[in-house]
Amino acid sequence: MKVRSLLSLVVVITGCGTGDQFVAIDEVPVSVESVVTTPDASTGTFELDCGRNEERHLNADNVVSSPGLRHGAHHTHEYVGNLSTDFASTDRSLAAGGTTCAGQDRSTYYWPVLRLTDRTGHDHHQQGGGVHGNSGEVLPPSSVAVSFTGSPVSEVLAMPRFLRMITGEPAALTNGGGRARWSCTGFEDRRTDRYPRCAQGSEVVRTFEFPSCWDGRNTDSASHRSHVVFPVAGGVCPPGTFPVPKLRVRVTHDVPEGRPFAIDSFPEQLRDPGTDHAMFISVFPDELMARVVDCLNAGRRCAEKKSAPR
Repeated sequence: MKVRSLLSLVVVITGCGTGDQFVAIDEVPVSVESVVTTPDASTGTFELDCGRNEERHLNADNVVSSPGLRHGAHHTHEYVGNLSTDFASTDRSLAAGGTTCAGQDRSTYYWPVLRLTDRTGHDHHQQGGGVHGNSGEVLPPSSVAVSFTGSPVSEVLAMPRFLRMITGEPAALTNGGGRARWSCTGFEDRRTDRYPRCAQGSEVVRTFEFPSCWDGRNTDSASHRSHVVFPVAGGVCPPGTFPVPKLRVRVTHDVPEGRPFAIDSFPEQLRDPGTDHAMFISVFPDELMARVVDCLNAGRRCAEKKSAPR
């Protein structure tokens, strides 16, 4: 009872938006990103339609960092892509799973849910939800955009099948090292690691940019990070690594004006916005990955869209 009471107190404190967790978007400085490309750059873009989780695929598992452990995330994740992803997923089961993505991309893409904290969620008495301090009503994304870009200094190689990747730091409140990127539609030249208070008619934006320098051998590592890392200054991959397509996932939420909200987190991370993170397992068909690589290296703008229902 004492543990549950403490978690309830944490939810009340974080859900109210007190302290410095929130910032008005017009108070965030404009950020200017200038990328210098070389003649060998792969300047294309490949967009992939994976829907916005209309299927409501949610669970408190994390097959990348806690495979085999039910409710191992201690918070709830939202998914697009592979419809079978849970704690027990294997390469074989993922390869056989259904998908929300076009082009038969069976990859799995997932991140913490965002909740309206002044409402009681369906999972208030469940693990990953209220039991782990993550109370509130899940607010589904209004859009999810999955895209891949190349390298500013060279061509890219194909991602290996079943490559696992993490971006962001789920324990950033205590460990530092976060890569959370928050903004608002219409203000995306302003980026912050705090929850944004958006202008009327503007939606909350979360952007997840993944590492893109692969060690050329492994699809996973003990840390789930060291086998694929971020480029260094100028977009150059560190020695011993090779550029692969850079994954970017952009998620928007239509938060009603004035309503308190927060993402799910580990209980001890107090739902801090800096802990936002995302995971990915590549289950691309070889032919589709080859098309992605060809598109990026040729400097084209390409898209794979789902067929309209008949």
